[in-house]
Amino acid sequence: MVTTARNRAIDRIRRNRTLVEKTKELAAAVGEDVEARSRRLEDTVIPDERLELIFTCCHPALALEGQVALTLRTLGGLTTEEIARAFLVSEETMKKRLTRAKHKIKAAGIPFRVPPPHLLPDRLAAVLAVVYLIFNEGYGGRGDLAAEAIRLGRALAELMPEEPEVHALLALMLVNDARRDARFAAGAIVLLADQDRSRWDTVQIDEGRTTLDRALALGRRGPYAIQAAIAVLHSEEPQDWEQLAALYSELARVTGSPIVELNHAAALAEAGHAEDALGLVERLDLDGYHYLHSTRAELLRRLERVEEARTAYERALELVHSDAERRFLERRLSELGA
Repeated sequence: MVTTARNRAIDRIRRNRTLVEKTKELAAAVGEDVEARSRRLEDTVIPDERLELIFTCCHPALALEGQVALTLRTLGGLTTEEIARAFLVSEETMKKRLTRAKHKIKAAGIPFRVPPPHLLPDRLAAVLAVVYLIFNEGYGGRGDLAAEAIRLGRALAELMPEEPEVHALLALMLVNDARRDARFAAGAIVLLADQDRSRWDTVQIDEGRTTLDRALALGRRGPYAIQAAIAVLHSEEPQDWEQLAALYSELARVTGSPIVELNHAAALAEAGHAEDALGLVERLDLDGYHYLHSTRAELLRRLERVEEARTAYERALELVHSDAERRFLERRLSELGA
């Protein structure tokens, strides 16, 4: 118990030191007095200092993607390369976007201050996107980032208890994170169908379900609520792939995202519609996204188009960044050869 308490204290000290440095860095970026900034922080209604800084960075004078990218770089613990991958652009393109955002802050004299309570909803979309992308990066193997995103999600739910998408995002993260220990084995990614469900955190899944119910009770089923419903369905056995495909189709309509369309294709294939799924994948403009090629390879494998599948796996391997996912793709490719 003493050791655990000591470790937690050390973690808190490190987090606070990092927060102080980030605050100074942000204040310096806009030429603002750090002491004056600190005095204003004491008057804020936001219960978490890091969340407070995220709201500060997500200024509506910047384009939404600029808000999200700059906040991820400054506060989210992500590198420029990681942010570029999240936005499906080159690292050089993302560097330019970040530079433009910083220049706009200085040129427009955007104030470095926490917005008053009545303006928080105007920044919510960007804040949710920041927390979600931090979690996504952590979900790929960086457990510290996933835990930080969930902590921010809880603080956000406390701050804005009547916002349905806040609870929906928290539910989504809780359910997905509950499967974390089963997602990796021998340094490689493990597909959902092959995971050892005894290693899932069922208490956390139940909390995610309850949190989703809270979101739905508040009304307006937004994109995070749909994703959370998908995550809950994935936790059930057997999985209802027809229903999952329908939810992915709805999510694609709401978001207009080609990545969601890719997930829709994967669900269609699991529901037994591999030909339709491949037709959908072939229409997507995501050549630099390794999941497109790995999904296409799997569909081609199922349709017994072996050589095309091999080429698609090789292209996915050229693009993948995670070692765990690389090992998985290499194993799939070797199985294809056998």
